[in-house]
Amino acid sequence: MASSSRPRKRSRHPATEIFEWTLEEVVDAPSFSAQSVSSDKRRTNEKTYPVDLPSPLKKIKVAPIPFKDVGEGFEYVFEDLDAPPVRSAPSNRAVKPRAKRYLSSDRPLAQWVPLHDKYLAEIITHEGRGYSTADVCPSCPTGKEGLPPPGKPEYRCMECLCPDLVCSECCLREHRARPLDRIEHWTGECFQRVTLKSLGMRVQLGHTGWETCGNPVPGHQNFTVIHTNGLHPVAVDFCGCGDGHAPGQRSMQLLRMLWYPSTDAVPQTAATFRVLEMFHIMTLQGKVTTYDFYSGLEKLTDNTGMTRMKDRYKSFMRMMREWRHVTMLKRAGRGNDGTRPVAQTHPGELAVKCPACPRPGINLPEDWAKAEGTRREQLMHTLSFLYILFLAIDACFRLKRRLVSSVLKDPALGSGWAYFTEDAPYREFLLTVTDQKEMSTCSGLAALDYANTKFSRGYGATGVGLGVCARHEFVQANGAGDLQKGERYANMDYIFASLLRHHDAGLLKYVSYDICCQWSKHLIERLKKLPSGLRLTLVFSLVRFLIPKLHIYGHKILCQLLYSLNYILGSARTDGEGIERPWANIGPVATSTREMGPGSRLDTLDDHWSHWNWQKLVGLGLLLLKRLHNAISERNFQEESLATFTALQAEHVPEWKAMVEAFDADDASPNPYELPKIGINEHDVRLQLAEEEASEAMPIHNVSPSAFILAGLDLEEQQRRLRIEVETRRDITTKQTAEMLEKRTKLGRYTARFRTLQQVYTPAALQALSEHPAPPPGKKAEEAGRVENTPLYLPSALTEAQRMAGCFKGVVKIEERLRYAQCRSSLAEIRHLLHIKSRFRTYKGGHARHQGATTRSRNIMNRNDAKIRIQAEKYVAAWEAKRRLVGIENVGWNRLNPKKDLRCMDSEEDRALRSKRKVLGKKRRQGEPATAEDKQDGVGEGQRRKGKTGEGIRVVSWIWMGADASTSSTDEAILKGLRVEWAKAWARTKRWTEEVDLLKEEMRRVPISLRWQARWWADRREVDGRMPEHAEGTRAYAARQEDLRLRLANHFETLWAGCAEMEGIDGIVDEEVGEDENGDGEEEDDDEAPEPEGEERLEGDEEGSIGGEDDNVDDE
Repeated sequence: MASSSRPRKRSRHPATEIFEWTLEEVVDAPSFSAQSVSSDKRRTNEKTYPVDLPSPLKKIKVAPIPFKDVGEGFEYVFEDLDAPPVRSAPSNRAVKPRAKRYLSSDRPLAQWVPLHDKYLAEIITHEGRGYSTADVCPSCPTGKEGLPPPGKPEYRCMECLCPDLVCSECCLREHRARPLDRIEHWTGECFQRVTLKSLGMRVQLGHTGWETCGNPVPGHQNFTVIHTNGLHPVAVDFCGCGDGHAPGQRSMQLLRMLWYPSTDAVPQTAATFRVLEMFHIMTLQGKVTTYDFYSGLEKLTDNTGMTRMKDRYKSFMRMMREWRHVTMLKRAGRGNDGTRPVAQTHPGELAVKCPACPRPGINLPEDWAKAEGTRREQLMHTLSFLYILFLAIDACFRLKRRLVSSVLKDPALGSGWAYFTEDAPYREFLLTVTDQKEMSTCSGLAALDYANTKFSRGYGATGVGLGVCARHEFVQANGAGDLQKGERYANMDYIFASLLRHHDAGLLKYVSYDICCQWSKHLIERLKKLPSGLRLTLVFSLVRFLIPKLHIYGHKILCQLLYSLNYILGSARTDGEGIERPWANIGPVATSTREMGPGSRLDTLDDHWSHWNWQKLVGLGLLLLKRLHNAISERNFQEESLATFTALQAEHVPEWKAMVEAFDADDASPNPYELPKIGINEHDVRLQLAEEEASEAMPIHNVSPSAFILAGLDLEEQQRRLRIEVETRRDITTKQTAEMLEKRTKLGRYTARFRTLQQVYTPAALQALSEHPAPPPGKKAEEAGRVENTPLYLPSALTEAQRMAGCFKGVVKIEERLRYAQCRSSLAEIRHLLHIKSRFRTYKGGHARHQGATTRSRNIMNRNDAKIRIQAEKYVAAWEAKRRLVGIENVGWNRLNPKKDLRCMDSEEDRALRSKRKVLGKKRRQGEPATAEDKQDGVGEGQRRKGKTGEGIRVVSWIWMGADASTSSTDEAILKGLRVEWAKAWARTKRWTEEVDLLKEEMRRVPISLRWQARWWADRREVDGRMPEHAEGTRAYAARQEDLRLRLANHFETLWAGCAEMEGIDGIVDEEVGEDENGDGEEEDDDEAPEPEGEERLEGDEEGSIGGEDDNVDDE
């Protein structure tokens, strides 16, 4: 029998012996077995039956009873001088006891399956009277003379805790304070739904308690109240007393009842505060639509559809929209402002502000401006980067709106009061801008952007531009605006200037935008054309333009060297991709807002962004703690890695370090992160050959030897393009066939002219052509006879003997030089096209929707793939020609395998690995261990670093190495490559160090901001000129909001109390896959800061507002 031993305790005597006690396992429940003989008398069947006990059985445990119940100090001690002392093994860490597990927790559904009958029987019992079978009403008063006899119990309430049957009089009396409960009537055979109105209940409004109204005014006969349990017809009586005791307006009487009226004059519908709160939180969290929620309430009321109910759907939508707006006003403190009416709300005043971002006068030291460096050399030696404001802007084309309704029919309830810009000035400005052309010249990004603009017909808005704080992802006040036709500069300029109104002009700003390499050009001139309220002149020394770490892969190498967050001083580990996360959250709302009018859509998005910001605010405690834990760990690792690298290259490090610091101080200095580039391209070789031939004697032909070789290479390129075009086309039309024939005819004429030049410079080529074997008859012979497949026989195609005897002097050397240049230029073009491919792939996955847009995007990508193939075949042909000319050992370039080497930096293998890590992250959150396959793939626990795909860690194709393999350039290229890698290691260490310091500063700012908000609410407790009841409400609400901010500040400080001891963290912290904790977006580049132009001036101001959510909603 298995046994469990009591844990050893250290003896108090050096020569004692401990006796161990054991307990038997818990036995199963009693049972008995019955045996029976089969019909053929050949088998015996045995079946076990459980024995029902008089009291319920406890759960059967899979672990024995704990021995601790016997007594903590109970032990037998005997002296035994011969026995060695018993000592416990030392342990440097506490062992957490394993939690007991029960069969019911291991397989809960399997344990429940045998209980089908019991559960079903108990539930179906409630279809009848159940255990309430009395003949008289238990609630009627009895025992006194003169009282009427007890009534017959026929009614029960499905909302009350004890659903006993009572008579109709008692049911009405008990539900005077609960007029919206669901009542059922027992007919003698079954229960049927009835309403309290049908029993005679009337609800008196305008009076407290059970006061009788002297002049009740009946409401509409079809008055309906919408509650969490359905739609209820209610007979209401409004107060018509003229003594001033009750408010005259019917809507005010309903509001005092906590019922929200559908109209202000003569309401026929009301919704309880509880149902409005319920739907509000459900639509914010679960993106439930109004239609689905209201339809659910209708099904709760009658799921058969046979009961005819007035449609209150539009009324509910109207009430919900008003409720959202009033709630936002209340949370922003507008109800506690006794000086300004709601109509005078300032732009952006209702927005929830980020407490971790720098806000002078609120959470920054008084002398912060003295530490703030206006030039980057000051950033290098001070902590002024702690006061940088990180912003990110982008556009989303999913948030379209069809051209339905109008601003007159559907106005916004608070245009410009929260996150959207003021609508009227915004549209007036856009009417003045009609001729901007902003096609990107960087990476082909504009091609797909332009494809999206074709969907503008029939839409009032084709998307939304948005600005957020890049580190904490708070949507900025007045930082959103509709797009009318693509991502035009005019829209984004206005949105950018609008959100900057709410930030101090003296703060150094880092602005992230996926096309900022193009957008930042001429930005100063465009900002000067904005309306006077937004017009500002940026000091470019106080603004840095950046590209997000993921998006930068689609840009040219130059952009990656100038706009990367990995290399920019003071950027810490900000990834710039925070703008994408609000898009992911708001995406499910797009299907609803697409059909809304302009005002309803604006109010809905404002409401959802307020909820997003509030959830970000209350989540800052764990977020910043997790980031700091990871940053300290990664900083320690990077410092150790850099120290090792520095020790190995000690003689070169001082020069490299000086180069990095010079570049940090001045963009004009040489870029230490630029990959080595050695050699010349085709255009350089052409120029050199032209200059050499110009200095020589009279040529033998009007076409020079270099022009002859260049003509052959050009002809080879035309053949290559035509051949790929023929192979990629399918089911061509008659017109396309005619165009193909014309191209072949034209190419045939060029080939004939080239043959005449070969007679002069390479006569051996004509002889080789005549000896070229003809293919056997058939389809292959037809294809080989086409002009694009005809061999040209350049010098490299001839044998060495033929070149020596049948080629003009110098043409072989000319082709060799041009082939070398071809390898370089084609490889550079391949890199560029692969960058475009990566960007296309990212853009298509994020923006291309529906068949039309997907097909157009796919066609664009196919054309780019064809260009990649052309350049790859050009490189292969050039490499093969050089091999035949100089031998494989002197080629100087790696051989290209198109199937293996043509990979983007972010390859398919990397994406597959990230996908596996995402699955593993989900397993970890669910408590499942990593499998052996996960560990083999390098995604198991403790292998986080192995799964990283960052620059310097991921293995990329050799085509990204950037130098040829010739002996003359190898040493120099390796040294420059080491310099680049050391500079990147230095930058990584600096960024992680900055991240640690910046996170500590953000942790300092958050409680200060929350306490400032608490004081802000404390100042708004007293409001003059209000009724006593209202004054008490404003005081109570201000006190609750003040207490909430103080509790949040204390909670965060308690959570971060141990951060001072975290500096010694070792190892790697496991992150949840799928969340980019502010810096895992991958290596990219630095940004350029132009010279200062004037001073920054912001017109318009903002009152510091405190948005948020109520405490009770926060807990939900």
